[in-house]
Amino acid sequence: MTEWRSVPMDVALPGAGRMVRVALRAIALGLVAFTGLAILLALRLIERPVFGERRPWSPYITQAVCKIALWIIGLRVTVHGRPAPGATISNHVSWLDIFVLNAHERVYFVAKAEVAGWAFIGWLARATGTLFIERKTSEAKVHQQALEQRLAAGQPLLFFPEGTSSDGMRVLPFKSTLFAAFFQAGSGGAYAVQPVTLVYHAPAGQDPRFYGWWGNAEFVTSFRDVLGQSRQGRVDVIYHPALQVRDFRDRKSLAAACEAAIRAGHPYGHMSEDQPKGAMSA
Repeated sequence: MTEWRSVPMDVALPGAGRMVRVALRAIALGLVAFTGLAILLALRLIERPVFGERRPWSPYITQAVCKIALWIIGLRVTVHGRPAPGATISNHVSWLDIFVLNAHERVYFVAKAEVAGWAFIGWLARATGTLFIERKTSEAKVHQQALEQRLAAGQPLLFFPEGTSSDGMRVLPFKSTLFAAFFQAGSGGAYAVQPVTLVYHAPAGQDPRFYGWWGNAEFVTSFRDVLGQSRQGRVDVIYHPALQVRDFRDRKSLAAACEAAIRAGHPYGHMSEDQPKGAMSA
């Protein structure tokens, strides 16, 4: 059986105006991001000494920047349900997830350490309070403590339990390690965790995996292809009912419940990890 990560994706490149479109959108995104960053850092000069880890104002700047960025890109977002107070758990498809989720909910992302080194995305993530973690078993306890500190400070965290992004045509098995923080943060399990399903719909004529970003795909290539697309597709953001941590016996049962909810909201949620879903299946 062909493993899905090895199935290549063909992108139908637009016409002569493609690179001009990429340049204009990239410049616009840069201007918005740098302006937002300047305002955010100015606010942090007040927030940090007064509120410490809490950020009562700066997340609104991040949210505004993400909304404007989606408008510049042209990606339409349809929201189903409402964000609930507490932590958020989502499937992971693309670098676009950061903009899509932050545009509708003021959250702090938990991301793999490599993200900190990415051009554009990396410094935005650092400035907006993203918690970076190493994907090493030896670091698990350190990560859990960092998560507990953020939860104790009242920060609404968002992380991707799949541990990596996908082609958007499946939900990968969840890793339960980070869920332990909800049971150890001195709260007695008094947290709500909301599962969220992201479903991307490719532009007309493109591979259905167009917005997916996985394997060894280059960020610059994905960024260029998305910005060069004249007519974008759309993404559905499905907020499921929040789950109370106290209703679950341990991290594994909570992770399983979140995974089941997210799979139920995805049209290909039944697909196994090793089952290919190529362009011919659109």
